[in-house]
Amino acid sequence: MELEEKVVKNEPRYNGEIIDVYQQTVKLPNGDLANRDVVLHQDAIAVLAITDDNKALFEKQWRAPIKKVTIEIPAGKVESGETAEVTAVRELNEETRYQAGELKRISGFYSTPGFADEYMTLYMATNLEPVKTELPQDKDENLQLLELSLKEALAGVADGSIEDAKTVLAIYYWQSLNK
Repeated sequence: MELEEKVVKNEPRYNGEIIDVYQQTVKLPNGDLANRDVVLHQDAIAVLAITDDNKALFEKQWRAPIKKVTIEIPAGKVESGETAEVTAVRELNEETRYQAGELKRISGFYSTPGFADEYMTLYMATNLEPVKTELPQDKDENLQLLELSLKEALAGVADGSIEDAKTVLAIYYWQSLNK
């Protein structure tokens, strides 16, 4: 069965600092036409950073689209010319002021493939040490760092205080390592 949709028209609707939005007209495999709203976003990374005492680093921050504070693992956009791994090292420095003795790729995934092309690579950082040279933090980010045990993180998922998808995925991965 053929599933691929062919783009017949691609109209730009918005070009912003973080996203570009297009309305596509696509031809379905059965020949019918349909519209798709498509968001283009830079690839991104996220880091499950585990301390020597088996706690993970999280950050609280305000998220304007959902109008509330979230608890998330460190994450950020892959900048032009960077690899995902280089971005993970940079973001860990900028957001937590740690560097990893070991950085391991866990997985890669599309965050919301129903409307966006963002591909996120999830890393695990261990053997953390304070950075020797601090990189400048993003001027528009206000972060509050916290450390949670696996039990506390799982409780946060269960009670709804941790709702961010990449963070939930990372916590469940962490749990799988502790069985």
